[in-house]
Amino acid sequence: MNLALWLVAGLLAAVLLVSTTKMFVPREKIAAMGHAAEWVLDFSPGALRTIGALELLAAVGLILPAVVDVAPVLVPVTATCVAVLFAGAATMRLRRGETVTIAPDLVYLALAAFVAWGRFGPESFTG
Repeated sequence: MNLALWLVAGLLAAVLLVSTTKMFVPREKIAAMGHAAEWVLDFSPGALRTIGALELLAAVGLILPAVVDVAPVLVPVTATCVAVLFAGAATMRLRRGETVTIAPDLVYLALAAFVAWGRFGPESFTG
């Protein structure tokens, strides 16, 4: 179980790191990548930078506290925040009528919930 939690946390951290490109790439260029990426046009460049910064912090928060053994309780707290982030992403897709592209957000939401459950419960770093 511990290995599965580490693998899922690593996968989520990688997804979040890749997603931070919205901080550096102009939103028009991202939107041109396809229908699933057009959502960026609904947000200002500042909002996209903020979302990207939160995703960067989340990627770090899923791994670093446990690795350096400094405040490892931040891992499940971060996983909970990531679940909320992906719930918001799924909600945004529903409002845009993008029901076909909502599946990855729901999968990441479930993975983040798994990490939060596992690290708060049976595989807690503090227990």
